[in-house]
Amino acid sequence: MRFFAILLSLLAFVAAPAGAASSPALSSLEQQLNALVADKSADVGIAALDLNTGETVSIKGDTPFPMASTVKVAIAALYLWQVDHGQKTLDDTISGVPVRTLMSRMIIRSDNHAADTLLADVGGPHALHQWLHQNGVTGLRVDRTIAELLRDKRDLWDRRDSSTPVGMVLLLKRIYKSELIRPESRNYLLDLMARCQTGKNRMKGLLPGVPVEHKTGTLDGLADDVGFITMPDGHRVAVAIFARGGSNRPATIAEAARTIYDGFKAVFSWPFRPALTAQ
Repeated sequence: MRFFAILLSLLAFVAAPAGAASSPALSSLEQQLNALVADKSADVGIAALDLNTGETVSIKGDTPFPMASTVKVAIAALYLWQVDHGQKTLDDTISGVPVRTLMSRMIIRSDNHAADTLLADVGGPHALHQWLHQNGVTGLRVDRTIAELLRDKRDLWDRRDSSTPVGMVLLLKRIYKSELIRPESRNYLLDLMARCQTGKNRMKGLLPGVPVEHKTGTLDGLADDVGFITMPDGHRVAVAIFARGGSNRPATIAEAARTIYDGFKAVFSWPFRPALTAQ
């Protein structure tokens, strides 16, 4: 009887749905990140993906967190997809303002009005949500404009306008690999993200001199940062870090980003390997 009980337990374990598992090669990094977030008062979700090797690490990777302004990466991607398919151009104007200006304001300065202007032009929240899911980007949901989100009662556990860390990293991967937008559009977006002026004490805070292309998100009680960290050998790691509640959220994000950089560098960057060129 004991044998059958053990067998049933094993079968139940195998049949259980898998969470966002970290790669075995990154088990030490996962332990370090777990120890880091366990010592914090904030609720923290993390995912990181090596764009050369495909190795991943995640902490609460399948837990939804409010996207806040990190959704602006998705808005930009959909607009650029429409540019790639001949529906729009970056030289268009909306209400007399050049699209390039709106894009710059949205990504570099996190301008909410610019974001909602571009979001309306691509069809609104429902169109963005449908486009993401039709292209296999799951784990994100888009329900409201930025103005609507800010007007509504704040609930940091609201599933609307949320993303899991793994879902956001999937979006970043699809952008970087030119699976959603063409290489020229990707390079344009990454250039804007490299010039992001918000959140200098977050992902970039403890990485002086390290190239980082990122986009922040902020609400009362929430700090997010998502983007790409370039490793010493030139390849990138896609990263999403969300922190809600508690205190010292930007510092927590900075510490997590530094831990991710050191962990991936130790495992994958040396000896030198040529960086993967995105197609």
